[in-house]
This record gives sequence, C-alpha cells and structure tokens, in this order.
Amino acid sequence: MPDAVPDAVPKCRAGCRAGCRAGCRAEMPCRNAVPDAVPNAVPNAVPNAVPNAVPNAVPNAAHLSRALELIVEHGWNATCYQILNPGFELWFSEAGDAVVGFVEQYGVRVVGGIPICSEDRLLEAVGEFESAGGRVCYFGAEERLVDLLRQVGSRHTPMVIGGQPAWDPLNWPRMLDEHASLRAQLNRARNKRVRVEEWPAEHAESDPSLHRCLEDWLHTRGLPPLHFLIESDTLSRLFDRRLFVALQHDEVVGFLVASPIPARGGWLIEQLVRGPGAVNGSTELMLDAAMLALAAAGSRFVTLGLAPLSPFTARANVDHPTWLRVLLLWMRAHGNRFYNFEGLEAYKAKFRPQEWEPVFAIVNEPRIRLSMLYAITAAFAGGPPPALLLRGVGHAVGLEAERVIRRVRAII
Repeated sequence: MPDAVPDAVPKCRAGCRAGCRAGCRAEMPCRNAVPDAVPNAVPNAVPNAVPNAVPNAVPNAAHLSRALELIVEHGWNATCYQILNPGFELWFSEAGDAVVGFVEQYGVRVVGGIPICSEDRLLEAVGEFESAGGRVCYFGAEERLVDLLRQVGSRHTPMVIGGQPAWDPLNWPRMLDEHASLRAQLNRARNKRVRVEEWPAEHAESDPSLHRCLEDWLHTRGLPPLHFLIESDTLSRLFDRRLFVALQHDEVVGFLVASPIPARGGWLIEQLVRGPGAVNGSTELMLDAAMLALAAAGSRFVTLGLAPLSPFTARANVDHPTWLRVLLLWMRAHGNRFYNFEGLEAYKAKFRPQEWEPVFAIVNEPRIRLSMLYAITAAFAGGPPPALLLRGVGHAVGLEAERVIRRVRAII
C-alpha cells in the first residue's frame, strides 16, 4: 500500500486555498486541485482507466484523484473524506458521478458513510451500488439518506449507532467564556509552554516526530490499532486536510487532523492524538486553535465525529427490536475495558456542543441481524473479531506488565 500519492493531486495552480474544479469557495478551504492529466477527471465519464469497482485492490493515484474530485464537489456526510484513507476499496457509478468507499467482510460490503454524489442522484447511486447483489451496510450514515429511503418506502432498515456533536465555530469563544474549567485547562497548557502550530501537509507527511507521537499514543490504547472509519494512518494521505500540532519546548506532544466536509462548508475533527508526555490541556489547546482557524476560514460547521452508543440521539425516531436494544446497552455498560464509550462521549460533551446529530447504520434488509453486526465489527477489526479480542487481551496484559515494572523500579 503506497505511503502517499505525491503527484496525483498537485498544488492549486491558482495559488489560493480553494482551487477545486467547483471554483473558489471560501467556506471550504482547499489546498489541492485535481490535475488535468488524470483521464477520469472528466465529469460524467469514467474511462477504462477507472472501472466501476476496484475490487480487492489498492486504489491507484487515478482512482484517488477521481474520488477526491467527487468529494470536493458533493461530500456532505461527515465521513466523506475518510474513504481516501488506506484500506478502502472504491466503487464508481457507470456515469462516473458517484463514488462509494467500502470494505468487504463476511459477505457484507460495509460502506464508509453513504455514496458521494449530488443529492438528487443519491437514491439512484444506492440502487446501482446494490444492483450487484449481496448484503450492504451504510455505516456512519446521517439523516439525509434515512429520510430519502423512508420517503420512497424502501426495505432498508436503519439502526442508531450513536451521535456526533456539532458546533458553529463562530460560537466557540462564547462557549469558552461560559466554561471556567475549560479555560483553566487551556491556561494550564499555555503556562507549561505548550503552543499549537498549523503545519503544511508536505512537512507533516515526512516528519518522523509526528509518526513517533502517533505510535506512542497507539501503544497506550486499550485495543490494537483499528481500521475502517477510525483508521490511524492519516498522515500518509493528508491531501487538503488541515493539521494542527502541539509543541512543548519544540517537541511534538500531540496533533489534530481536520478533514473537509465540502458540501456543508464544514470539517470533521478526524484525529486528536495526545502523546504520553503531553500535559493536561494539550488536546483542548489544539481543538481551540483548530476551531478558531476554521471559523476564520469561513466554516460554520465542525464535528468531533461519532460517539458510539451515545444516548444523545432523541430525535432519531428509530424503533429497535428488544434484543438489539439490550445488546447495545450491554456493550455500552461492559465494553469500556476495550473501548471507552462513556469516556469518549464525556470528552466530546464537555465542549458543550450546540447539537447532537444522530448517526446510523443502514442495512439493505428488512431487519437487523446479528451476522450484520459481526461483519461491521470485522470491518473495524480488519479481520475476525475474536482475533481482535485476543490481541486486545494480550495488549492489555502487556500494558499492565509495563505499569508494574515502572512501579517496582520506582520503589527500588
């Protein structure tokens, strides 16, 4: 799998930060343009260089460039930019005006979000993608697709998987004014000489200190690195993402990756990494810097992404079967040893979001089945879920052993 696609998406020749083919849009800062040399960058046509599907293969530079062009033009779902990450297969519509990023596990094509296309083509893109047959799950879908499917009486079934907090970043300073404890955390980091800088993609992709910080952070997690929509390898394909780096005494102690949601003029805080040596308040300081920068660039929508199994989904209006409600409650109550559902939700909630948007998994079947949940879990695990569980147990034992050794050495 290539580490980067350095030449497929060159710098904007117009010299601005909104050089996409859709034209300059101040609300969607964009550092890159799709090159004229890519043959499939012609609207409404996909030549032989880019087939309708790229099965079981790593998307090449042309596939990524075409997908990026469609994302810049139509990306509305918060997950839209994540299909450019390593691990996704790409499918393109016959007309070349829609792209789907997915992984296949146990006979289920698990889609990262929804088809990326114009809204008036969304249902047709769903139908075309599913026409090959087989089971499909649109994981991370938002209300737009749920509402459209309901309007046409589709047999698809939605399941609420959590909520994503959202802000208008222009209101961020007001929130800070009313949140004394958060201001104290920011001041603590500043007093410890932590500062935040925005780094260009070219610098970030080759900087070893960022990769070391990421590796150290992953080592402290309860599970081995996961994939799909929480892929940790974002630094190799930043494209026009924005990167904010926390430094203390000129050493990298954390970084934040913000990914565009172009059709909403918004951004997803895709990754927020805190190195083990970072002082309290470092992640809050990075988020504060990002919010202010995105507001200054004209954005009016920022989300921290999905908080899985969050109860902040009252408006979702989905009735789950009893067995599924019980299972989801059990996972929230007992799954924290491996994935801190409650801690992640509490962290996002402390910034007092203006809204919690429901997030769904939509299956192309009349009911949710346990085998579908197994396939979704496999998508994140990158393979059989039991293998992930075993790796997680081994990882947890290793971390605990390291803690014991440190305590013994401290005593000695």
